[in-house]
Amino acid sequence: MEIPAADGAHAATGEVDYRALFAATPSPYLVLTPDLVIVGVNEAYGRATGRTREELIGQYLFDAFPDNPNDPNADGVRNLTASMERVLATREPDAMAAQRYDIPVVSRPGRFEERWWSPVNTPVLGPDGGVAWIIHRVEDVTAFVRARGRRGRSSAGSSSEREEAMEAELYIRAKELQRLNEELRRAHARERQVALTLQEAMLRAPDLARHPNVTVRYLPAVGSLNVCGDWYDTVDLANGRFTVAVGDVVGHGLEAATVMGMLRSALSAASRAVTGPAQAMEVLGLYARSVEGALAATAVTALIDTRSRLIIYSSAGHPPPVLMHADGTCELLDQATDPPLGARPEHVPRPQAGTGYRPGDTLVMYTDGLIERHDEDIDVGLNRLTDILLDCCVGLSPERLADTLLARLGVSHGARDDIALIVVRL
Repeated sequence: MEIPAADGAHAATGEVDYRALFAATPSPYLVLTPDLVIVGVNEAYGRATGRTREELIGQYLFDAFPDNPNDPNADGVRNLTASMERVLATREPDAMAAQRYDIPVVSRPGRFEERWWSPVNTPVLGPDGGVAWIIHRVEDVTAFVRARGRRGRSSAGSSSEREEAMEAELYIRAKELQRLNEELRRAHARERQVALTLQEAMLRAPDLARHPNVTVRYLPAVGSLNVCGDWYDTVDLANGRFTVAVGDVVGHGLEAATVMGMLRSALSAASRAVTGPAQAMEVLGLYARSVEGALAATAVTALIDTRSRLIIYSSAGHPPPVLMHADGTCELLDQATDPPLGARPEHVPRPQAGTGYRPGDTLVMYTDGLIERHDEDIDVGLNRLTDILLDCCVGLSPERLADTLLARLGVSHGARDDIALIVVRL
């Protein structure tokens, strides 16, 4: 975890010294990798646990802080593991209820000290949208829990009625918050599963199973319900021909996914009924005018004729497919590009173009989430894509090529926008 070094220049320039800030933060903090290895410890955490930074850095969290073996009811490791797994799965903070988690006594090996904590685990996202680190913040509430226990056992009642009422209210609210959080997590999991089932049903491509040389990848935008407006499809035709297509509806979530399903089905049907990609795109464009939310959607479809070794394609405002030749060169299929669906007020025939290929060439089709970045021109992303293809993807299988592209472009775990990717070994 990169934290700027402390020096006097920060005070003069007004720049925040994050290293000094982290070290001086009064609440105890750990910084963990997604594998729960400790990579950051502040001074408050060292004071709270009696451990030094040097003792903790590089250790697996539960090696450094195992359950108390003398407590048969110890569940600190289990509860904290569940919280960390929720953070990794949802990429959202997770607050835990007050938790007993005894810690080893440094000066007496094998002995543990009873301790109570109030933990909050917060993800730090990397450039690819995945969890790069987890911030584990705790507050030591041992004194409060012990004092409350003593007052509960005492007949003298040393605390005032007002203090006892406040403590009872805080305890009740903490338990209620924990219950509500559990209910929300279960509801979110159900909603996510429904959305995932819907997306899988809409993206089902029966003809894809007959093409082991075709690989697809689908990644929803980070933070979405796992549904999006991007799609891919494969359609088998007669005489050794088949089509592959990708498309992109503006927006995210269920509304965009619904529009996506309608456009994808329309293009699939058109591809089976007309003579070529341009005619199929014309039908799709006409249909898009009658679908609310479909305007400005983009798509590209390519017909692959395995007998004549030709690729015939047509695009409606979509980033160009890339034909990677086995000899180590790349060709952008950008000679039949038209405006997005519904962009023209009147019907105009769509263009199409063709190019030959040789056995061993690879066709890569994708949506803009793969290459576009908010602070770059799209040509920069296109150049990055072709550079990666030529640098490390020549000769890879379609499966490995797809995964390598996602990794090298920093989107293996999703990005700000949805991504659909289809790789065809010709």
